[in-house]
Amino acid sequence: MKRYITGLIAVGLLMSSCQNYLDRESITDYPAGAEEGFYKSEAAIKQGTTGAYQLVGCQISGTLVPQYVFFDHYTPMGIERTENSSLGAGGGLNPDNGTVLTVWSNCYKAIARCNSVLDGSEPYTSTLTAKAKQYVAEVRVLRAFMYGNLVSLYGDVPLFKKAAGNDDLKVSRTPQKEVIDFILSELESASSDLAWKSTEWGRVDRAVAQGLRARYALLAGSLNIGEKSSDYLKIARDAAKSVIDNGGRTLNPNFDALFTRAGQASAASRSENMFEVMFSDQGSKNMHYISYGECSRNYGQSGRFPTQLLVDTYECKDGKRIDESPLYNPKKPFENRDPRLKATVWAHGDTVIGNGGSRVKFIADIYRANTPFYNYTTNTWASKANADINSAAAWTSMANSGVGFLWKKYNNWDDEVIHQATYNWVLMRYSEVLLTYAEAKTELGELDGTLYDAINTVRRRVKMPDVATEVIGNADKTRQLVRRERKVELAREGLHLFDMRRWKTGDIENDSPTYGYPDVTRNNGAIVYDASGNPVGGGYDNATADMVPSFKKSARHDLNDIADYSAYGSKLRVRDRSRFWDNKFYLWPIPQAERNLNPNLTQNGY
Repeated sequence: MKRYITGLIAVGLLMSSCQNYLDRESITDYPAGAEEGFYKSEAAIKQGTTGAYQLVGCQISGTLVPQYVFFDHYTPMGIERTENSSLGAGGGLNPDNGTVLTVWSNCYKAIARCNSVLDGSEPYTSTLTAKAKQYVAEVRVLRAFMYGNLVSLYGDVPLFKKAAGNDDLKVSRTPQKEVIDFILSELESASSDLAWKSTEWGRVDRAVAQGLRARYALLAGSLNIGEKSSDYLKIARDAAKSVIDNGGRTLNPNFDALFTRAGQASAASRSENMFEVMFSDQGSKNMHYISYGECSRNYGQSGRFPTQLLVDTYECKDGKRIDESPLYNPKKPFENRDPRLKATVWAHGDTVIGNGGSRVKFIADIYRANTPFYNYTTNTWASKANADINSAAAWTSMANSGVGFLWKKYNNWDDEVIHQATYNWVLMRYSEVLLTYAEAKTELGELDGTLYDAINTVRRRVKMPDVATEVIGNADKTRQLVRRERKVELAREGLHLFDMRRWKTGDIENDSPTYGYPDVTRNNGAIVYDASGNPVGGGYDNATADMVPSFKKSARHDLNDIADYSAYGSKLRVRDRSRFWDNKFYLWPIPQAERNLNPNLTQNGY
């Protein structure tokens, strides 16, 4: 039993940075000699559960940035500041990559903490209170979630159902089917000790367990793991439907509110945001730097950006793709669009707010050396230097690295400082469950009213038209719409990396450079400036009617709404020119550092 108390002491040392939604209790609250049978008390199990929650965030660096923040930037939906740096196409996806090792280690650290609680409490199952059993069930859900991350990224992975000992140091990788089946079984079993909706903000409940069950069953069904596609898709369908019917969840009418500190505290957001990495303003270690690394140079640093490929996935407000809608205007491409575009992406001409130590408001400009800034003291606007163009670090700005865009989702606030932010990172929303249900039904060929009701529920929240008549009953058009909805509804939330694997679209999503805004005039690659120091030419005003991307490069491009810019790519800002794809990228490599310690870990073709 001493191995359990050792782990718990480690939890106690970190309690100052635990989430504020869980009561804190010190290890010193327990009497000497409590090592034997420690996890037989409700209080001890609660404390151990707190420690398990603490590792769900899986920070990717020392600044408490959850690993999930980066996942969409390992797809063509997002990019990082350096050319061809994103993991995968054009980036350094290899066994020695630091992120590959960090994510692996983060997941197994969390699993080890979960196993400590589960092993320690198991001998006392028959005498545990209902509340203690709830905490144990929560830990089982958290462990299943971490295994879900691992199997989604690495495929076959070692499966530890108990705390690892010396005999486990040379284990082999467990087939992904066995891991998936364990995940699904654990989530179903844990559900019986969980209420459908937790009364404590931040705790997982039965809706989360079944939502995760739907997510990972959809993964297995899409990949036809074990030649059991239909079986897994039925599990995904039924698990998602159970949440729809019993979970008591609704969508927040205010999409923006789901991603700000103030908005997340509302009852409407707490209903939709089912599972979150919780942060708090109680103590410095509970803050994070997520926004600090992805805002304008006018008040912070720029390191992660959305792309034109994502922007052009959003429909016009008439429900038609931009190449099919008469409402689309290349000169004003952000007008008459799905409202989720404006809620997700900041672009040229938008009014941006933020707080880099003091509140700022300015007009985003990707062409000019000066731009209007708002003065909160005088309530007036005045032109000032635009750091996105003329600062020493402007090479990392939205105008350069970012091809003209910033993430607005998660960054549309100014009530706290960007390097002391405390909004939560959402791991699962009810809208995902609705779209998972719709996709599972589509792939099963069950094109009935409940499928389209699920899609319409998501679309109606932002006042987009219901599913078009020509889509209803058409499997390919329904599949296309479901995939499009997942992209635009869940953009920036870290799920497209796994969708790209499920849909096997890596090759067609990565078959061209990363394009962006209409470029300025250049001479041998150098920008040409006028007498005022502003770039010559370019800009959306100079866009021509033919600057509409084609989605018809192939039937697969069309099905998956992947734009092709080859007809006018020379007129656009471009980077990541050396993007390429290898099918081995669908799975990450097993970290070489782990294989050096354990030669029984085979590699994923790297």
